[in-house]
Amino acid sequence: MNILTLQPEVDPKRVSIVGHSEGTIIVPRVAIDNSTNVKNIILMGTIAQNLGDLMYYQGVKLPLRYATQILDKNHTGFILIKQMAKDPIPFKFIVPTSAVITNNTKVILATLTKEFGTSGYVSIDKQLNPLLIKSYKNFTAFNLSKCNNIGGCPIWMRSQLRLIPNLSIIGNVSKSIGILLLNGENDSQVPVQQAFLLQQRLTDVNHPDHTLITYLNLGHVFYPSSQWFTGEGPIEPYVLADLYAWLEAHSGLSRSSVTTASASTIGTNTSSLNTIATSPSNSSSK
Repeated sequence: MNILTLQPEVDPKRVSIVGHSEGTIIVPRVAIDNSTNVKNIILMGTIAQNLGDLMYYQGVKLPLRYATQILDKNHTGFILIKQMAKDPIPFKFIVPTSAVITNNTKVILATLTKEFGTSGYVSIDKQLNPLLIKSYKNFTAFNLSKCNNIGGCPIWMRSQLRLIPNLSIIGNVSKSIGILLLNGENDSQVPVQQAFLLQQRLTDVNHPDHTLITYLNLGHVFYPSSQWFTGEGPIEPYVLADLYAWLEAHSGLSRSSVTTASASTIGTNTSSLNTIATSPSNSSSK
């Protein structure tokens, strides 16, 4: 923060920090530690609870719901292994990452058959549920001896799991700091309920300036997505328009100064935020 405010193009009295996903865990802490310098924070794809709870949602709850609601079409409690092989992403703790990335159906099918047997079917309650829980526990144990680019760095992940949840600290953000929460309603990685929890907490502590905007049909990266998978692509222009409009109102920005007046710890190019569009956001509240 000290280095940022010393830059000639940065107004040290109008620093706004943007965090996305895991960044939403970091940004409130920076704001709390630098309350005299930070004017606004923007949290996109917002995490409220402990990272371990969120990973449990991603690795256990969501795939079980997908298996029950999508794959078990006849509501028998069983699903075809071949169906799982065609949609491996929800079962990322079971299927090798390398196979998921290459979409090698044969490798995925062989892995699932080895795990569940040759009957061709999987019991959701008796086989899939306990295996997902076991795989989640193995993954979050982080017993790797060193960092890798697939499982992450064990020291870093353990420190993340030990952090006090955002929900417990968001109320400590100075009441002089504006807070904007943005979330896609189809976010399959950080469900929109996380943003609602933070909004409710900010309301409970009477934070005077907080806004939540949610977006129909958008996923974790604010691109059109289903509720099960994250669609990948550029942020929708109307989301950027909402972001800019809020910053304009909260930082004294103008159209002519947008390229130099705002600062972000994640390097957002604010000159791209001058798109004017009508937002189809579902709700906005303060």
